Amino acid sequence: MERKIAFGLALRKARLHRGVSQETLAPSQAYVSEVEHGKKSPSIEKVEDLAKALGIHPITLLAKSYLLEGEDVSTLLKRVELELNDLAAR
Repeated sequence: MERKIAFGLALRKARLHRGVSQETLAPSQAYVSEVEHGKKSPSIEKVEDLAKALGIHPITLLAKSYLLEGEDVSTLLKRVELELNDLAAR
């Protein structure tokens, strides 16, 4: 699955789970729709804004997009933890 399609699906699932409308999520409903359909890729700042509006961490949205491709939660979290610890040690 293409990354921006997976991210859009993760955003949609999170938005629906939280009961937030596209209009509430961002100033432009059209923009949210384009992101959710994989037509646009949000900037890092926009990912932060979207996550904040959903009450979740931006990394959660990115992680969810990887999980939609079949990666296991515990495997993903272990990998991220190892990589962060490695980066912190340098």
